Amino acid sequence: MSATHVAGEPFGTSKNGSIVHRWTLEAGAVRVRILTYGGIVQSIETPGRHGERGETVLGFPDLAGYEAHGESYFGALVGRYANRIGGAAFTLDGKRYALPANDGPNCLHGGVANFSTAVWDAAPCPDGVELRRVSADGEEGFPGAVDVRVRYTLSAAGELTCDYRATSDAPTVVNLTNHTYFNLSGDGSGGAGTHRLRMAADHYLPVDGTGVPTGPPAPVTGTRFDFRARRTVGRGYDHTFVVGDGAGTIGAPSEEPPAPRPVAELSDPASGRTVRLSTTEPGVQLYTAEHLDGTYAGTTGRPYVAGAGIALETQHFPDSPNRPDFPGTVLRPGQVFRSRTVYGFGVEA
Repeated sequence: MSATHVAGEPFGTSKNGSIVHRWTLEAGAVRVRILTYGGIVQSIETPGRHGERGETVLGFPDLAGYEAHGESYFGALVGRYANRIGGAAFTLDGKRYALPANDGPNCLHGGVANFSTAVWDAAPCPDGVELRRVSADGEEGFPGAVDVRVRYTLSAAGELTCDYRATSDAPTVVNLTNHTYFNLSGDGSGGAGTHRLRMAADHYLPVDGTGVPTGPPAPVTGTRFDFRARRTVGRGYDHTFVVGDGAGTIGAPSEEPPAPRPVAELSDPASGRTVRLSTTEPGVQLYTAEHLDGTYAGTTGRPYVAGAGIALETQHFPDSPNRPDFPGTVLRPGQVFRSRTVYGFGVEA
């Protein structure tokens, strides 16, 4: 018998009339809640230094909050292409595809009606829940009908695993991630800039004023992007760190999926809580939520100020469809996109 308790319940009705459910995964002292709206991780509760279980991610208490403030991407499952595609266009096999420019001149997180606003089908699976949707050919300008399946599972040891799988009936580009913001001190506790981060990244991607990479990866040595030794995060980050080469994430169905690599650890001196990331992806986007201004209130009713959360988005590099020197994101018929990210939760004395 599984040590993980899995249960679903109604969470509301979306503006378009779709029934939304919330799935709760609980193992030991860790409890995770997933919404079928946007594939959102609404809640991750873990114990602190003194054993008290507290909320560690940013989110809204009800469906109305997520529908009204989708631009926050709190906990969202992001696609068809996470991060930015420069100039809101790319060329594939000689054909140019125009996309919505929803972030200045660029396409961000797959456009306006992206994966984070869709209501996903859901079914229980061992130790968790599997979400599925088919992104239609031409959705937000992207070619090909893409069948996407995402499994959220919680192990007996309290590790949350996100498994992504996608296939397409035509050549397209795919880049999937989860956009959870962590505040290990607790929801609404203020800024997360005092958290400490260690990242196994020798290089990062310099970007222009719109967040699009300006060139090849640059060394972190001697810069504020050097987190190879654990230090306080601070503020002002929206950058990709290079943690791998992405080899094996797109390939034949018979290929063995790559094993996740330990890439980062975030810790909170106040509560003692930690989260460790392992991933198959080549990049981690560190975003310190500078856009928050107190307008949104979270599950505790307290406002989210600038820097209230830290996102560590495991993904391929931004603008890869326009950068042949970056790890590839082209998915063709007969291939499978696979990605796995594991979040391990702990406590420091």
